[in-house]
Amino acid sequence: MLRSFIFKLIFYLGFSFLLVIFLPSIFFPKKIVSFGGKLSGYWAAFCLRLVLSTKIEVKGFNNIIKNEKFFIACTHQSEFETYYLQTLYQSPYFILKKELLKIPIFGILLKKLGCISIDRNKISKENINFLINVENSVKKSKDPLIIFPQGTRYKLHDRPNFKKGVERIYNFKNLKCQPIVINSGNTWPKHGNLIPNQKIIISILPAIDSNLESTNFLEMLQSIMYKELDKLI
Repeated sequence: MLRSFIFKLIFYLGFSFLLVIFLPSIFFPKKIVSFGGKLSGYWAAFCLRLVLSTKIEVKGFNNIIKNEKFFIACTHQSEFETYYLQTLYQSPYFILKKELLKIPIFGILLKKLGCISIDRNKISKENINFLINVENSVKKSKDPLIIFPQGTRYKLHDRPNFKKGVERIYNFKNLKCQPIVINSGNTWPKHGNLIPNQKIIISILPAIDSNLESTNFLEMLQSIMYKELDKLI
């Protein structure tokens, strides 16, 4: 409990400092803000190792897609992946809940990254145009889009069905999918104290080719990712 408190104190103080010093970057190219995001990922990893003796292992570096259009589908159990994935990919941007864009400074930087918001469980004009906005963004950007197909953070052993939005994004033309599975809930759960002396494993799975026919993509993706997650706990 004490180590969890110390971690949160040190991490969020450092993270707040990064937000402030990178605020002027909104007037510069996106890659400057992306560098700040990358630093936040390294800072999270450093604090986890220093305070909680957390080991971080990345599997499947050779599976990282290069020089092609793709999006990332990642399991979601913790804040950890929102920071650390930025260290593995160049200038990624996220689909995220609208509330995050309302956070002072943080929300401004998320907008600069090109993040796309959605009002969960709510019908609105913005949500109706959501997929159009995503498709336009994917067409214009060379950077990977990250989506959490579970929709929100879940406990380590929960296995909710994936949301249909991930399949609709896959159905955009010529867009590969990079599945990533992370067991971060064993260390940094959605609620409660952080747990020391654990290992966070990031498993980068082989790409799913674009434009597959005669395949239920949603069921296939969910099966692949949950089978991998079962191996990590």
